[in-house]
Amino acid sequence: MKVYPQLTTSHKSKYTPAQWRSIFSKRGISVNRINRLAENVAAISRKDELLNYFGKRSMNEDFLIIDDDKSLNALPDYLRQRVIQPSGSVGLTGVLADEALSLLGKDSHEMV
Repeated sequence: MKVYPQLTTSHKSKYTPAQWRSIFSKRGISVNRINRLAENVAAISRKDELLNYFGKRSMNEDFLIIDDDKSLNALPDYLRQRVIQPSGSVGLTGVLADEALSLLGKDSHEMV
């Protein structure tokens, strides 16, 4: 079975999937496929948005959640253990990027 990392972000509509791939590529991260959550027109919490999303999918795919929303601390363990939570003002650091890659079973990579 082929696994695809899933990108979930509140900035999901800010960039197209091609632009997201370019953003990651410039940081040395190769992404083959990006799935985005639907627009949050109901204005539900980020936690509930993710619970709805993952409740409709099989959990046999590899995924990673990178999000600074503190409501995600209340996610069930099976999701919480896949969360990387950067500071909203600092963003994804090299240490957090290495942690993300480790969760995905990849080697560490120094961010440029």
